Amino acid sequence: MAVKIRLQRHGSKKRPFYFIVVANSTAPRDGKFIEKLGTYNPLTVPATVRLSRERSLHWLQKGAEPTNTCRRILSFKGVLYLKHLMRGVTLNLFDEKTAWEKFESWNAEHEGLVASREETHRKHKQEKRHAAMSESVRKVQEKQIASAEADLAEGNEEAAEGETAAEGEASAEA
Repeated sequence: MAVKIRLQRHGSKKRPFYFIVVANSTAPRDGKFIEKLGTYNPLTVPATVRLSRERSLHWLQKGAEPTNTCRRILSFKGVLYLKHLMRGVTLNLFDEKTAWEKFESWNAEHEGLVASREETHRKHKQEKRHAAMSESVRKVQEKQIASAEADLAEGNEEAAEGETAAEGEASAEA
């Protein structure tokens, strides 16, 4: 029996939400599974991934094969790197404490990178919103200026007509 780590789709139409599960390779995509490892929401920026590293590592060490997407998710969360470090521990290249120190330093750097991506996205979104608002304000101001100029021109025309009418009356009296 081949065991796979794969995604199980949930959510409504065009709004996907996935469970990361360990399942028999012959089981249907959304069918029976052995264990739920976490969740994956691709609609957020960046995508939200909640994953049990310990259980994922446990299943990888037992020989579970991740699908391509799950491999990317596990790599992103550091589970594959942790598996690599634990392999070094079993080969006596370094001790487990050193492996965890390496993983913690990698994880701290990775979390900083993710936080900077989130901040960059947030700033970009805010700048885009500000640009759209300033553009709409500019258009409204242009319309107001145009209408004010039209009113002024209309007022000037009425004043000019009034002056010609007054001159006409004055010449008729004389």
